[in-house]
Parts: sequence; structure tokens; C-alpha cells
Amino acid sequence: MAATPQTEPWTPLIEAGREDGRLVRQAYEGARPPEPAPVPDDLHPTLRAGLARAGIEQLYVHQAEALEAAWAGPTIVTTGTASGKSLCFNLPTLDVLCNDAKARALYLYPTKALAQDQARAIHALGLGKAVRPAIYDGDTPREERTAIRRRANLVLTNPDMLHVGILPNHPTWADFFANLAVVVVDEAHVYRGVFGSHVANVLRRLRRIASAYGTSPRILLASATIANPVELAERLTGLEGVALVDHDGSPHARRHIAMWNPPVVDEALQTRRSALGEAADVLFDLVTGGARCICFIKSRKAVELVAKLVSDRLSEEAPELEGTVAAYRAGYTPQQRRELEHRLTNGDLRAVVTTDALELGIDIGSLDAAVVVTFPGTVASLRQMWGRAGRRGRGLAVYIAGEDALDQFFCRHPDEFLDRAVEAAILEHESEQIHLPHLLCAAHEGPLEDADAEYLGPRWRLYAEQLVALGELVERRGKFMMRKPEDYPAARVSLRSASPDSFAIVETQSGEILGTVEAARAFTTVHDGAIYLHQSRSYEVRDIDVAARQALVQPFEGNWYTQPKKETDTHIERLLDRRDTLGVTLSFGMVSVSEQVMAYQRKRLGDHEVIDLQALDLPQTTFQTQALWYELGSDVLAEDFPLDVLLGSLHAAEHSQIAVLPLLAMCDRWDIGGLSTNAHPQTGGPTIFIYDGHPGGVGITRQGFRAFETLVADAHRLVSECPCESGCPSCVQSPKCGNLNEPLNKAGCVEVMARMLER
Repeated sequence: MAATPQTEPWTPLIEAGREDGRLVRQAYEGARPPEPAPVPDDLHPTLRAGLARAGIEQLYVHQAEALEAAWAGPTIVTTGTASGKSLCFNLPTLDVLCNDAKARALYLYPTKALAQDQARAIHALGLGKAVRPAIYDGDTPREERTAIRRRANLVLTNPDMLHVGILPNHPTWADFFANLAVVVVDEAHVYRGVFGSHVANVLRRLRRIASAYGTSPRILLASATIANPVELAERLTGLEGVALVDHDGSPHARRHIAMWNPPVVDEALQTRRSALGEAADVLFDLVTGGARCICFIKSRKAVELVAKLVSDRLSEEAPELEGTVAAYRAGYTPQQRRELEHRLTNGDLRAVVTTDALELGIDIGSLDAAVVVTFPGTVASLRQMWGRAGRRGRGLAVYIAGEDALDQFFCRHPDEFLDRAVEAAILEHESEQIHLPHLLCAAHEGPLEDADAEYLGPRWRLYAEQLVALGELVERRGKFMMRKPEDYPAARVSLRSASPDSFAIVETQSGEILGTVEAARAFTTVHDGAIYLHQSRSYEVRDIDVAARQALVQPFEGNWYTQPKKETDTHIERLLDRRDTLGVTLSFGMVSVSEQVMAYQRKRLGDHEVIDLQALDLPQTTFQTQALWYELGSDVLAEDFPLDVLLGSLHAAEHSQIAVLPLLAMCDRWDIGGLSTNAHPQTGGPTIFIYDGHPGGVGITRQGFRAFETLVADAHRLVSECPCESGCPSCVQSPKCGNLNEPLNKAGCVEVMARMLER
């Protein structure tokens, strides 16, 4: 008798997608058995007993390797999702605490939810008085803080609290710092760009203060898989010789990977069906097929919409499954989170739809299927989300493409996409706009002196002298100290902003400050009438008060978004590097960017149709940042490029190169700006500028300068292979163009880059 082939809950979905062409590519990752290792005999008996109580009878090889490496020196662990990374730093840390009653440890997490999860995991080991964990963050009641400082020997906090609450008040933490043995930095891949550049300064200040109390704590890091883990660890900490543990010994489920492209609904415009509608259909089929799923989407509004679409359809077509799909939102209490996680684990809940930003805070183990709707920005993030798929030894990982340029580029190159290496995490801790305020914070914590070069870097004195010239520091007998000792500079430094000059975003109904935006970017993101996204919620700006540095917003439920129209100029301030390549002169350096927002368009969400254009009256802003720029000579631009063609061609080339730069650096296209001109006053000819969108720059365009040839090749393929006639959102149109995507010449853009690549 013939064997019946095993069918999965997703088999009908895959077959339907294959038949109608929505399934672009499928691939398989084979199952991997675990590689066990014994629990070391020399671990403290209390810790060994705790592991046994938790049912941990043996380790994976990477956990054992990480333990050995951590005993020897600073270490970073980069293994897959749900591979047991926490044990890699918990074992050496808890062993130290069990062996030394005076020892202290500090755990840093980017979110409160993660700190809460880790505290629960440590409590579950039942180590008694030997390990006394406590969370110390903005939610910790003031009356409990003194007791935590005195009693806890493992403090879990976040970089913000360390920066503004702990380091400036180090005298009250004197006993803690005098016995600080281990610092753990979890989810290290999150610390990139502006945030990472700030955290790198905070960690240097931490090492400096610990040294002042006579300690040199071991720093252990854990990260998702990235291209440059050791470089990231060393840039974050300022240490050298960080050991790498990257061989994953945990078991790996057999995983079916599906790349999904919604069908074209308008051949002429090459517009496709909404990725959200497609996601709702995919989830419905998976849920009704019996799969437990998680679905990641970028915006909160989209999360709510997809959850509602699936729930409504279940009510009509499968009422027995009503109530089994939920939206997982920010703002849940720990109890609500645990209840949702429990419902998902025990099967009461079949699917959860969440923003990709919450991937870090979800403790739900593995599920049958993980669906990622539109490219999350990096291959590293996508792989981390896909890692959730694999319950009962097998799983389905789905990527549903949107109409964005990168999404469609990947759909045309599915094999390359699936084989693509993860990106490098970029940060620039000495970016002046970020570094100088932290140097001031360090001076507040203790006078700066020559011995600080070990922590603050060899150029600290040059930066300190700048602060003297600015009237912030004074030099006395070779030491630099605060001009105003009563000042509290940490309170003025936001770790999420590249500049201390910022606008507060205030919600008018509650008076709550939602966040801040750098002054240099305020007029493009929070002008009057702008639709502003915060933690995946939409708000409409009702008023911007330039003098008070405030933008007043209210919740928004409309069906449009806004795009500012602005005039931009660049001025080259300092040349740092230059080379000739691809027939152009390529440069890297510092530029001043001047922007004036003139108006904004309102566009419908569904089809991007322009509703109207509203005029604005706002002042010009100027900021300095890093940039790459290249000058195109007659080798590339022959006489067959009249002015109108030239302007549109350069503009389209600029857009396409900005679109693919995130493939080289872990960033978003919104972190990058650009300018193209047929005659720049300083270069004297046609020039394209691509610049870091944050004041001071954080190394994004430096990466583009280094890999410029790859950047141009990727951009050329992106545009030349797009089936549209004259340019579309999948190739040369940009959702953030200050000229509202005018002029653009797709054919000329392809020709310019083709000639460059021939050189």
C-alpha cells in the first residue's frame, strides 16, 4: 500500500500560491540536531542545583563555549532566535555571584519587557539569597530604590536609566560600583546608529566610573546574527580582544520558507494588491488549517487592521475559531503579556499580530508559522522573526512583499535574497553632536584627566578643549571640570536623538510627552498638519511652537499620510577621503545641509493619490553631517544628456542608491538624505550627494563610501529590472522625496549607472 504523503497546515496555501503566481520562491532549511555539552563540574553547587530544578541537565556546546570564554575575558555571543543565549551570560554571571557574596552584576536591556522576562527567568532558578535580582528603571517606586541599591546584587536596567539616573549619582551606588564584577549587554544588535552611538558613550562612562571605585567589570554581550559582531562589541565598549561565540549548538527545526508577492492589479502602473489584504488572507488560511502563527507588521494601525480583517472573516466562515486572533500592542502590563503568551502557548490563541518592534519583548517560544509583512529593514531582523517558526520539529516562514523598492528588488532576485548575508551594525561614538554632550556628562561625574584616555579615547582632550571654548568646562591644573558644578547635563541628553536641540511631541488630550525629534528634522516630520507615527500609532500635528520647541499632536484615524516639499542645499565643509572609481570622483567628508520646508502633500493611504498641497511658512534649518558625494564627468555624461534629461536622471539615481544603501548598513532609508544637481557651486559640475540624516552622522554613508561599487550595482539592478515604464515606488520614486518625486527620468538613470559600471 502506498504511503500517504504528510500534509502540513500550510500545504493548501502553498499550492494555491504556486498555481496563481503569488509564491515567488520557496526553499527549505534542514533540521539540525542539538549538540549537547555537560554542565561543568566546577560551576557553583547552588547554581548546578538551580539548573537541575529548571530541568536543565545539559548545555548546548555554544553555552559551554561561552562560559569558558566569559571566564577568560570580554565575549559576544551571536546565535539564532531561541538558542538559549541568555544562559550564555547567566551561567558565568550567576556563578560569580554564588562564589562571591560581595560581587555585583549589571544587566542592560533595550526594553523594560525584556528586563522583566529575564528577572522572571532568574527567579525561576530558585538560587535563594545567593542571587538577589531587582529591576531598576523609570517605573521603580522611589521608596524602593534605596533598598535595591543596598540589597540587590544583580540589577537589571536600561541604558537610559544608567545614563541619567545611575552614573550621575554614582556616590549613592558606591558599594555597587566597588564590587561590580560583570556587565551584561543583551540584544547588542539594537545598539546601532544614533542609539548605539549614545550607548557606546554610556558604556565608556560606566567603565570609567567603575575604575574610579577600583573595579574592571567583565563585559558580556549577546546579539542576533550580524555581519560584524566583534567590531560592534569593541565599538560599543571601547575594549579590544573581544571573544566571539557564534557556533549554534541548539536544535533547529526543519523550516519551509515562502516568498510571497501580491498580484499586480494595474499593469500600466505596476501597482499590486495591498500587502495587508494579502497578509490577512494568508493568516486566515493558516489559522483555519490548524497552525499557530505570529505575524509581524511595521505599523500599529496595520496590525489592528490585519487582526480585524482575519477576525471578521473567521466570525463569518469559521465561527468556532472566533476570538483566536489577537493584536499584540505596546502598553500591555506584564500580567496582560503573560496571559497572552500563555494563551498562545496552550493553543487558546491561534495567531498574534504584532509590530516588528515588539519582536524583542515576546517570550512565546516557537510557533508553527511566522509571517513577516514587507521587508523589516534588515535581513538580520527578518531572520530573527523567521526564527519563531519551528514547533514540533517543522515550521513555515513567510515573507510577504510590499510595493517598496527593496521588496520588489528581492522578489526579482529571490535566490540572492535568501542567501544574502546579514548586514553590519554601524555606530560612530565620536560623532561630535553625540560625543561632546557625553564628555560633559563624564566631567559632571568626575573631573577629566589624562588617565581617562583608556576609557574616553585618545582624542578626549581635543574634545574637552572644545567644551572649554564653548564655556561648558574649565581647565585647572591639567584637569577639566564643570564650569557650573550644579548643572545636570545628563538630563539634556536623549539617547535616541543625535542633537540636544530637540522638539517635544506633546499629546494634547493627556498632556503626555510622547517623545522628541531633533530640531534639524522637526520641520520635515512634525510641521503643522503632518501625520506623525509614534510606536506604530498615528497622530496629527495640530500646532508647532518653534519658540517653545513643542509640537502638539492628537490621535489620528484618517486615511491619508503627508509628504513634505522642501528645498535642500549642501555645502562641503571638510574632505576626509577621496578616490576615483567607476568613472567618477568619489568623496567622503562633512557637509552642511540646509533645508526649508515649503509645503506638504496629503496622499491617500490605499493608492497614494494626491489629495491636495498645503503651503507652510517655516524657517530654514542647517545641520552638519557625514556624506558621500561623487562628481560625474564627461566620461559618464556625454552630450546626449540635455539639461532636462540630466536633472531627472541624477535625481532618479540618487533615489535608487538611497533605497539600496540599507542593504550595506543596518539603517532605514529615512535615516538617509540626498541631493542631486547638474552644477554644484563647489564641485563645478553634476554631483550627487548622499548624507546621514542625523546631525553629526553615525557612519551610514561611510559604509556606502567603502562599498560604493556594490551600492551602484545594486541600484542599477533595482531600476533596470523594474517592469514599469517611467518609474514607480518599486524603483525610483521615494516616499520621502522633498521634491515630491519631480523630475525623475528612469531611462536616463539606468544609462548613467550602466556607463559607470562599464568603467
